[in-house]
Amino acid sequence: MNPMRRFLPVLLAAASAFALPVHASDHNDAARRQASDALMADYHGQGPGAALLILKNGQVLHARGYGLADLDTGQAVDGRTNFRLASVSKQFTAMAVLLLEHDGVLGLDDPLARWLPGLPPATRTVTLRHLLAHASGLVDYEDHLPVGLDKQLRDADVLAILRGQDRTYFPPGSSYRYSNSGYALLALVVEKASGQAYADFLRQRLFLPLGMANPQARTDEGPAIARRAYGYSLVDGRWQRSDQSLTSAVLGDGGIYSSAEDLSRWLAELDAPRVLPAALVSQALSAANPVHGEANVSHYGLGWRLHPGLAWHSGESIGFRNVLIRFPEQRLDIVLLSNRNDPEPYALARRIAALWGAPEP
Repeated sequence: MNPMRRFLPVLLAAASAFALPVHASDHNDAARRQASDALMADYHGQGPGAALLILKNGQVLHARGYGLADLDTGQAVDGRTNFRLASVSKQFTAMAVLLLEHDGVLGLDDPLARWLPGLPPATRTVTLRHLLAHASGLVDYEDHLPVGLDKQLRDADVLAILRGQDRTYFPPGSSYRYSNSGYALLALVVEKASGQAYADFLRQRLFLPLGMANPQARTDEGPAIARRAYGYSLVDGRWQRSDQSLTSAVLGDGGIYSSAEDLSRWLAELDAPRVLPAALVSQALSAANPVHGEANVSHYGLGWRLHPGLAWHSGESIGFRNVLIRFPEQRLDIVLLSNRNDPEPYALARRIAALWGAPEP
């Protein structure tokens, strides 16, 4: 049975199309779009919403917003709504480091201590490559927040915390453990090596050259986010704004805001590099560290989770749940960004991808 047929009679609630040219790959695309919208039904209406983007061969096949970006104002989600990407940000931090390596400014096998001196002896063999591939064994900074902390941490505060932790979970380079600490330090390395603020480097070397006008690394003290989605959590049956935590201003591991429209430009570049050196894209998406015990992950690349036929990353933060999935063999990309604490959208994104020719989850 055609997997789309059972969705065809569904009458869709309000959803907003993006200001992107949408291409047709074949005569079944209209049915696929309707089936995709039907699967997004939980995000329709007057609650926190989501943005869905589907690309094939670098071209947009479907792009739609659902629900609200801001419950107070009634602002609807659309293609330019900027969500906090959370850990989807890591692929941009990794690419920034790769660009600096390409420039000859740093090497991936540089000791971390070359760029960030003062870390304890247990970390002396940690390299930048270890940080990128979650092979450093660094202690999780979230487990060692200062007592009485009443303001948001910054990446530099993560460094201060780790300077007081003379241990690692395993000998650096010997295993895998997902590490927000490592990516916070990589943002500081980008700043030290480039002589620019992390946000400025990303904007000048990645976002603007790729035509991504809106992505921004956000802090409370920084510029306001235009067309911002606010995060929400369902508490006692009502949506409550839960947009920021004490760690939300740590940028390198998850502080970037972006829209589905801008991510379409990023994904098109990964599909067929025109601005970035193709070798850097390939390096980021190549297996760097084996992963055991995580579903749909066999290796970590540099800012990417990898599995046969998949390259993906999720991003979970207070009030936001996101996923970006690439199917290299089908040249198919799925982006699902949401401004609500639940559910995690990976399984839904896989079901939608299957409508467009991806392997069944």
